[in-house]
Amino acid sequence: MRRPLALALTLVAALAGMTGLAGLAGPASGEQASPEKWPTRVFSTVGKPGFPAYVHVAPNGRVYAATYTNPAGDTMASRVLEWTADGTLLRSWTVPGQDLGRPRGVQVATSDARGRLVLLEKSRAQVLTLNLRTGRFKVQATLPDLPGPGHPIPNYAAWGPGGRLYLTDYGQGVIWRLPAKGGEPAPWLRSKTLAGAGFGTTGIVYERSRRSFLVSQQTTTDPLDLLRGHLYRIPVAADGSPGPVATVWTSGPLDLPDGFGVAQSGNVYVALLGTNQLVKLGPDGTLLAKFPPGPVLGTNGSAIPFDSPSNATFLGTRLLVANQSAILGTASHHAILEVEVGEPGAPLVVPKRSRLR
Repeated sequence: MRRPLALALTLVAALAGMTGLAGLAGPASGEQASPEKWPTRVFSTVGKPGFPAYVHVAPNGRVYAATYTNPAGDTMASRVLEWTADGTLLRSWTVPGQDLGRPRGVQVATSDARGRLVLLEKSRAQVLTLNLRTGRFKVQATLPDLPGPGHPIPNYAAWGPGGRLYLTDYGQGVIWRLPAKGGEPAPWLRSKTLAGAGFGTTGIVYERSRRSFLVSQQTTTDPLDLLRGHLYRIPVAADGSPGPVATVWTSGPLDLPDGFGVAQSGNVYVALLGTNQLVKLGPDGTLLAKFPPGPVLGTNGSAIPFDSPSNATFLGTRLLVANQSAILGTASHHAILEVEVGEPGAPLVVPKRSRLR
């Protein structure tokens, strides 16, 4: 998400252009993905400030996403947008209290049991809620700046056991946990495995049947594994502590896996921000398909190609993908794209106890 290292992304783009990523972006295991063509169309374009992040489909059936800032700099606050399930824009809210002198952006991460949106705000590393009836924003928590490299960047969130909220941190290599009724966040898992080489921990989804989290990682700090991303599975023990981190899947170099969605079948659809593709994995991490088959160009058959796709959220049998254009910053590519994959998504987990404050 929301790349603090614009220069590093420019280098990625340059490297992609020089190599074509022809052999570079293949799966680490050597397996070949089957050819796949998923009908794709534009769900909605996204106006200024643009750079849409994760798309959230709420229990009320509406679709929500929010915006980030132009890496070149602007003075606009982030906006939260609301659409119907057919892509009709209904309302928007301007986010208050952002530090307009710093890189900023908002992720609509999930909903709580009261029907509020849970937002992750970058400039102040805060967790907010938005009451859709009153339009009121409320600060729920601020992520601490831990000793060591990096600064807090709240990225994705998911509800877990006991109605607690778990958050990935793109900048600090930690997964945070918030109490069910609100309060200060505490590190749930801090690990070198979650430390990225400028590109850190991204998506998180709770698997209720397995009592575990799936977590995506864009890069690691291992020099032998620096350019590859991963999908991890982290079990939650009976006492709530994290179990051992297991690798489910390893990406190709420069794929930069971002947000993902899980189907009812257990298949996982991951957005590859670095190579402008979607990847379909089996429940055990087996590579099943990549779309489009060729990297970088993002040619998907719609009026707007994939350009830094940052998530894959189910709406029925369709995936809604936020087209962030984080590397090139092409305003006409700032859009939500709709991709038909032919299987339904798993239900969103919103526990009854998920109320925060």
